[in-house]
Amino acid sequence: MIRKISGNFNVLFVAGFGPVVQNLIESHKFYLDTLGLSFEKDGDYLHTDKLNGVNHFALWPLSQAALSCFGTDSWPSDLPVPQAWLEFDVDNIDQATAELEDKGYTLLTRAQKEPWGQIVTRLLSPEGLLVGITVTPGMRK
Repeated sequence: MIRKISGNFNVLFVAGFGPVVQNLIESHKFYLDTLGLSFEKDGDYLHTDKLNGVNHFALWPLSQAALSCFGTDSWPSDLPVPQAWLEFDVDNIDQATAELEDKGYTLLTRAQKEPWGQIVTRLLSPEGLLVGITVTPGMRK
């Protein structure tokens, strides 16, 4: 496990990663036909937990990312559109959220419980990635 030098929380593992897609048909074609990845389908959310090296890889439609962050299926025009999402599971979501706020980061969600049971604080990284600081019960041993 990687330990932080300072702060109140520790990143335990990468919970998930994948592109934020604007054209699901083209993206699915690339990842399925070109790379040979297979996905489970939950509506327009295509995902797999069977890819070594990451707990969860998914093609996340931009409209669903916007819904998770803002409660609407449109991404705000005043924010950069993320090209990918990356989630880090942490030992203490409340401390992580407080530390991110204390350091001046603009949080899109704060310890929000998702319908699948994950608790997530979301923000945009300096590179424009949609980053989630999470507690994902289904991935805990």
